[in-house]
Amino acid sequence: MTDKKNNNMKTFTEGPILGPLVRFALPVLFALFLQAMYGAVDLLIVGWFGTTADVSAVSTGSQITMTFTNIINSFAMGTTILLGQQIGGGRRKDAGETIGASLFEFIFVAVLLTAVLTAGAGGLAAIMQAPEQAFDLTVSYVRICGAGSAVIIAYVLIGSIFRGMGDSRTPLITVFIACVCNIAGDLLLVGWFGMGTAGAAIATVFAQAISVVLSLLIIRRQALPFDFHLSMVRLRGGIIRTITRLGAPIALQDALVGISFLVILAIVNNLGVVPSAGVGVAEKVCAFIMLVPSAFMQSMAAFIAQNAGARKYRRALRALRYAVILSLCIGAVMAFLSFFHGEILAGIFSKDPAVTAAAASYLKAYAIDCLLTPFFFCYIGFYNGIGLTTFVMFQGIISAFCVRIPVAFLMSKIQPVSLFLIGLSTPCSSALQIAACLVCMAYAKRRVFDWEHGQPPEGAE
Repeated sequence: MTDKKNNNMKTFTEGPILGPLVRFALPVLFALFLQAMYGAVDLLIVGWFGTTADVSAVSTGSQITMTFTNIINSFAMGTTILLGQQIGGGRRKDAGETIGASLFEFIFVAVLLTAVLTAGAGGLAAIMQAPEQAFDLTVSYVRICGAGSAVIIAYVLIGSIFRGMGDSRTPLITVFIACVCNIAGDLLLVGWFGMGTAGAAIATVFAQAISVVLSLLIIRRQALPFDFHLSMVRLRGGIIRTITRLGAPIALQDALVGISFLVILAIVNNLGVVPSAGVGVAEKVCAFIMLVPSAFMQSMAAFIAQNAGARKYRRALRALRYAVILSLCIGAVMAFLSFFHGEILAGIFSKDPAVTAAAASYLKAYAIDCLLTPFFFCYIGFYNGIGLTTFVMFQGIISAFCVRIPVAFLMSKIQPVSLFLIGLSTPCSSALQIAACLVCMAYAKRRVFDWEHGQPPEGAE
């Protein structure tokens, strides 16, 4: 591939901030929406054509596989950050070697994840306390998705590379392809052939495989801003250590935060199949109501990384402010819908009145979180972009294990058990994360930012 300029590549270090940030975030938002649809379609179609046990199995199984996928996605953020810093600093010659080293590293990760999910599916379902009626179905879902780990990782890595280049359109195309194929596969296997949980899992893997193949064909037609060929896919210790140093703290944080949500789901699973299905439905709804702050978190990492590479910290801080304000406006709308119309939202995914009522109760707690996540999601994207990934790791771990899990456990002991009270563990955790992010900002302005290029710390908002 040549060194011609790629029209999809964006440099964020010059010119206006708000317009380019929003234009970059919109494809990320649409991609996340399609990803949420991708996961929700399984539950939606199983809810229409399957049993409550199928809904519970897809809920628990998809939560397990999504946790591992999120960990890989977070680890791949190391590639996004390094590429963004190289491009922002004008070091584009290093980018091809970075991508080659990333591919080498993630081949190993794919082998490891396949072994964990296929061999450990039964143990994972047991740890999650999957309800007896849904246990075998949960194991089947995890095992089938685990067998397709290689395509899942390829799917994730393609997106991380192009976001690092400032290209958010190509990941959108790959997710769109996957979503369309998944819907068609679910309707065929679950709706027509009545394969239930297994059909949903097969459709998921098959759709991602098609997406990866078609995405590679699209990429081959694009001119990249650096030279890259397959011979560059090899072990490069220095680059891999840098990617790991940047990505591992984010991945570990997401892993432990994901585990904290799995613990909460296990607590709920112990209450029976209806609460289990209800929380599963609520989590799928939450995937949609949290889309905007999630989009800004991912977009900020690439946007800030380029400006950090160019040492334009004042510009980075202004981008953070814009992102918080925009996502907070949308968060207020999502909070209203979740608190007052949760049962209608849950009804999209289940025809069982008991399940939708349980989901609506849980969603009332998430309505509060809709007003908090715009702050700390944007701050996390900012800190990832400037390379403070170790802080991101520690604040996530502390909030998960010192607040989210203990609060959920204590609330589950209050009789009668209320999913609303259990759900309050999430906004309590978010409040602690916001406080930690504000403290870290005061530290970063004094110790991390390089103000030697005509940008004094006073008034650097």
